Amino acid sequence: MSDTAIGAGTVLGRDEYLQAVETVRAAAGVYYATTEVAADAPSGAGVTVLDDATYDQLVRDIAATEAAHPQWQVENSPTQVVAGAAGDVEHTVPMLSLDNVFSAADLLEWHAGLAKRLGHEPRYVVEPKLDGLALAARYENGSLVQIITRGDGLHGEDVTFAVAAIVGLPATLARPLTLEVRGEVMLTDTQFEAANELRLANGDKAFVNPRNGVAGALRGSRDRTYIIPMTFFAYQVLPLPDTYSGPKPNADIAYSAAIELLGELGVHTAATTRAGIAVVDTLPQAQEYIDALLAARADLGFGIDGAVIKADAYADREAAGSSSRAPRWGTAYKYPSDSRLTTLEEVIWQVGRTGVITPRGRVAPVFVGGVTVSYATLHNPNDLARQGLMIGDTVMVLRAGEVIPRIEGFVAAARTGNETEIEVPQVCPNCGGEIDRSQERWRCKQGRICALPQAVRYAVARDCWDIESVGEKLVRQLVDTGLVTDVADLFTLTQEQLLELDRIGEASAAKVLSEIEGAKAKPLARTLTALGVRGTGRSMSRRIARWFGTMEAIQAATAADLEEVDGIGPEKAPVIVEELAELAPVVQKLREAGVNMTEPGLSGREAAARAAESSAEAAALLPLTGENGKPMTVVVTGKMTGPLAELSRNEMNELIERAGGKSSGSVSKTTGLLVASESGSSKYTKAEALGITIETPDEFAERVADFLALDE
Repeated sequence: MSDTAIGAGTVLGRDEYLQAVETVRAAAGVYYATTEVAADAPSGAGVTVLDDATYDQLVRDIAATEAAHPQWQVENSPTQVVAGAAGDVEHTVPMLSLDNVFSAADLLEWHAGLAKRLGHEPRYVVEPKLDGLALAARYENGSLVQIITRGDGLHGEDVTFAVAAIVGLPATLARPLTLEVRGEVMLTDTQFEAANELRLANGDKAFVNPRNGVAGALRGSRDRTYIIPMTFFAYQVLPLPDTYSGPKPNADIAYSAAIELLGELGVHTAATTRAGIAVVDTLPQAQEYIDALLAARADLGFGIDGAVIKADAYADREAAGSSSRAPRWGTAYKYPSDSRLTTLEEVIWQVGRTGVITPRGRVAPVFVGGVTVSYATLHNPNDLARQGLMIGDTVMVLRAGEVIPRIEGFVAAARTGNETEIEVPQVCPNCGGEIDRSQERWRCKQGRICALPQAVRYAVARDCWDIESVGEKLVRQLVDTGLVTDVADLFTLTQEQLLELDRIGEASAAKVLSEIEGAKAKPLARTLTALGVRGTGRSMSRRIARWFGTMEAIQAATAADLEEVDGIGPEKAPVIVEELAELAPVVQKLREAGVNMTEPGLSGREAAARAAESSAEAAALLPLTGENGKPMTVVVTGKMTGPLAELSRNEMNELIERAGGKSSGSVSKTTGLLVASESGSSKYTKAEALGITIETPDEFAERVADFLALDE
C-alpha cells in the first residue's frame, strides 16, 4: 500500500483498489437491500459486515486512489453510483446520495467551491443526518399510493406493503395535493428496544442496531405476523409530472418553506424533533448548529451520524446542479463514528449499588465516539442467553455522545467455530450469596447491603446530598466498622464515632458533620435521587418529586399514579412501587433524623388540578408554569453569568423543573423561553425568528429567584 495520502483518503495499489470497491459495494448492497432474507439463509445474512467508520474510510481511500490514478476507475465504483440493489420502479428524478465532509476545514472548502459556482454565498438549511433508509412516497390527490426504496438511485423497489408500520407518513395528507415526499425511515431508540422485545418474544433474533433493524423491519413487514413500528422523517418534496396540483418549487420557494408545508400536511420532519433545523446566512452559523447537534446527539431519541447542510433556495440548487451520484448544492458533515465492530474477549459480572448483577464486556480496544473503548455494557443475563452471544464473537459497540459504550449485538456470519460459551455466575460475584433470578435483571438477594459502599458513595455525590467530605476511604471505614448499614445512617453519625476512625481529626469530623447537617435541607428530589431507586436517575427523581411534592405522597402512589409522571410507563411503574416499599425503613430513619421530605413550590399534580378549574390561576402558580398548568419548555445556551454562574448544567435543569418548567436542548415551536448569555448563536437566531421570549441569565435568575435561593 502506498503511503501517499490525498485529503482524508489513502492512495491504494491497483489490486487493493479493486478489492476495496468490491468490499464497499457488497456492504452497501446488504445495507440498502429490502428483500426478506430467506429462511434457510446463513445466520449472518442481512447483517452489514462493515461498521460506519470502516465503510467511510474505504470510500475515501477509493476516491483518493481514483484522483491519483483516474485510469483505474471502474463503473461500479461507489464514487460514481449510488449503492444499493435496483428495483423495478423508476424514480421520477434520480434519488442521489450526498457527498461527505469530515471536518470544519473540509466544510469550508466545500462552501468555497459552491459559492464560487453560484457567484454568491448561499443561505443554508442545516438539519440532522438521519441514520436510516431512504424512501420516496407518492401521493395522488392527498392519498398515499406508493412507497419506493432508494435502490440504485434510478430504480427502487415497491414497499407500499409496509405503510401500516410507518409512523409519520400519513395515509391521507391534510390537503388533497399530488406530490412525492422523500425522506428517511428509521427506528427511534424507543422503537428499537420495543422491536427487539417483540422479536425475542416471537423466537426471532434481536437486531444488531437500529440501522440494521430498520432494513429488517421494513423487508419483513409483508410476511411478519406482528408489526414493528418505524418512523419516517421527510427531507424533500417534489412535484409529480403532469398530475401535480400543489405549489411548484421554483426560485421563489425555499426548501425551509417546503419543510414547513410538509409539517402542515401531517408528514414528520426533523423540524419537529429535539434536533430541529436551522436556517442560516453564514457558514459559521451553520458550524455552530453542527457542533451543538453533536453535543446533543445522545439525547435526541433517534440515531444520527452527522448533519446535512444544503442551499435553501431552489434557484441556487438548480444553478449548482448535480454530479452522476450526488448533488453539488448540499453535503453531509459526518461525525466521528459512534459504532464500531470489535471482538468480545471476556465477560465480567458486576454488582451495582442496588444489588443488580450486570454483565460487562471486555473488548479488543477500538476507537469509537472519539475515545478508545476497552469495556462496554452488555444486556441482562436473560438477553445474553436468548441472543446466544459468545466469547470471541464480532460485536457492535455503540457509543453516542457521552453515553457509556454498550454492546448492541454480534455478527453471526463472522463466527469461526472457535467461540466459547459465556460462564454465568451461580452465586453473587460480590458476596457469594444467592441470586434472585425471578426478574430480567438478576439481583443479589442481599440487595443494597451487598453493594453498600457503592450506594453510600452515590448518595453523597454532588447531584444527591453533596457531602463532599465523605470520600471513598471514609465510606469504606464507615461500612467496615458497621457505623453505616444503609444511607440513612449517615445522619446519625456523631463526632465521637468519627474520631475513632483512622486519620479523622476534630477539624475533619466537624466538616463532615456540618455537611451532613446541610444535606438535611436539600430538596426532596435530591433525597429521592440519593436513595437510588431502581428505574430512576437524576432527571426522573426530579420529575417524581416535582409531580407529587412530598415523600408521603410518593410512597402512597400506586403504579397507575406513577404513570402520570412523564417518562414512566407500565413496565417501570411497578418496579418503582416495589423499590419504595423496600426502602420504607430507610425513609423512616431519614424522617426521624430530620431530613427534608418535601419539594419546594406547588406540586405538578396540584398545579394540574387547579388548571382544570382556572387557566388564569394556573398561569400564576409557578414562574415557569405555562397555560393550563403545563410546564414551560426552557432552553439554556451559552455560559451562564451572575447568580447562575456556578451552576452546572444538571443544576440548571433541576432549577428549571423546580420552578415548574421543562428543560430542553433545542429550540422549536414548543419552546416557551430561551436563556442566552449573548446573541448570534443558532438557537438565539431561531428563537428570534419564532418569536420566542429570550432572557439573559440575570433576567432569568430574577424570574426564578425564590427557587434559586434553595441552592445557596
